[in-house]
Amino acid sequence: MFLQPFEINRKSLVSDIVGQDYRTAEVFRRHGIGYCCGGKWPVDMACEMHGVDPEKLQMELEASIRTVPVSNQLEFTEWNIDFLIDYILNIHHQYIKKQLPRTIELLADFAKEHAKKFPWVTELENMIDQLDKLLQSSMKKEEEALFPYIRQIAHAYNDKEPYAVLLVRTFRKPVGDILSKGHEAVASIISLIRDITNKYTIPPNVCTSHKVVISKLKELDQDIMQHMYLEQSILFPRALAIEQEVLAM
Repeated sequence: MFLQPFEINRKSLVSDIVGQDYRTAEVFRRHGIGYCCGGKWPVDMACEMHGVDPEKLQMELEASIRTVPVSNQLEFTEWNIDFLIDYILNIHHQYIKKQLPRTIELLADFAKEHAKKFPWVTELENMIDQLDKLLQSSMKKEEEALFPYIRQIAHAYNDKEPYAVLLVRTFRKPVGDILSKGHEAVASIISLIRDITNKYTIPPNVCTSHKVVISKLKELDQDIMQHMYLEQSILFPRALAIEQEVLAM
């Protein structure tokens, strides 16, 4: 259903466009254009009804379905620590800050119309809310304390600065705590979300909104897993190794 290359045709029905690629739903939603059961209007007509510039909307729709592939051959383990941290901040932290609130809104809209038919939606909303709080708290700690600390000890270690050991002792080695607590809690909630959505399986004969929500949750899961992998398997072990070497100096 989703992510297959296609051309945006303004004569097509709104619901059909979203049916071809769930990412277009966010564009229609932003302009107040319904795309589910009420999306049985051609794009041009929907634009006229809502006072939206059709040319502008088409440009936004085309941008939303543009896929930028990332090679699976990237050697993350060889990246400079500063660059790796910048990548995590600019790719994964920014994604969470922008897309998680939008996912929460999509889920809330879906729940308004379908909670009676699908009682699990309310439980899913609670899970996503917990996930949001955990991630926002974790990212705040990383951005304000943990990442600056890792940069400092890495620079001090590389430059063989004598004060490096003081940095480690003063900060009381926070890397291990973040690694063992924050990621475990996030992974636990992700596991519950996978269970409740049957691993993001879209049931047959459901509405477009249902398909969009499930697809968005799957996208969120994939980003969080990549995010956690870069931190848990690459960044944090490297930081821990530097801490141990600095303490042994």
